[in-house]
Amino acid sequence: MARMRLGVVDVGSNTVHLLVVDAQPGGHPTPDFSHKVELRLAEHLTEDGDISARGARTLAGFVADCVEVAESRGATELLAFATSAIREAGNTDEVLGLVRERSGVDLDVLPGEEEARATFLAVRRWFGWSAGRLLNVDIGGGSLELAAGLDEHPDVAVSLPLGAGRLSRELAHDPPEKAEIRTLRKRVRSEVAAAQPALAKVGSPQLVGGSSKTVRSLARACGAAPRGDGPYVPRVLRLEDLAELTPRLLRMTAAERAGLPGVSASRARQLAAGALVLEAVLELSGVEELAVCPWALREGLILRFLDGLGR
Repeated sequence: MARMRLGVVDVGSNTVHLLVVDAQPGGHPTPDFSHKVELRLAEHLTEDGDISARGARTLAGFVADCVEVAESRGATELLAFATSAIREAGNTDEVLGLVRERSGVDLDVLPGEEEARATFLAVRRWFGWSAGRLLNVDIGGGSLELAAGLDEHPDVAVSLPLGAGRLSRELAHDPPEKAEIRTLRKRVRSEVAAAQPALAKVGSPQLVGGSSKTVRSLARACGAAPRGDGPYVPRVLRLEDLAELTPRLLRMTAAERAGLPGVSASRARQLAAGALVLEAVLELSGVEELAVCPWALREGLILRFLDGLGR
């Protein structure tokens, strides 16, 4: 089958991202073009938990822009999906309807477990069968996904409401106060611990992977190679380094965090909460280090789509 150009629209809690790739079944998806906006849908919620009219209009307009850009880049297929911000909104159907009306796109709202499964597929393909039993950790804006298994489809996939953006809103002060940190750390560890028995049934992982912008930013702040070195440079985040970094992040203001290597101003506020989550997962899983994966949910959905074409 000839290579095709595919557009993928990812409506996350932090960003709306269009990725255009050249791909074919059994092949390596090659990025052609990337287009994104920091929409932060979770900040467009009303007191009732709905996405505001302004937020919905902005989202619909940007998805329509994504369609035009994808077509201008020669994309012949478009995949469009949304995660926790849309999934948990009180007016999901209304927002989806407006997006459909403005752009012609039907957003596929993914359940949290499906996020975990698709991301696991991407990480498995990246590291390969030689990685053995795999545990993957993905920290999004709204949720934490954990998945473990020996095959391409995980034996266990869990989604928890522990996204870095969601939790950062519980740290009201900048820098956060000790009482806020203590309360948040207790809740994070309680929820992660509750997921451990299911993950443990799969057996001890031979490789622990980490995907998402939050994991990559923490790894870079701990000394991993910069993005400019390319995706094939091995990057490892060690618990020892993270345990030293986390208290530093919690003492910093968001502006100070933005001065760290690999930390953008838009992600700086979320990084401390993300560090609390990742540290909890590694410690409670008995894991000393994590291998950073450049592929995540988008790539997993692309691979799943291509696998369907190849059948």
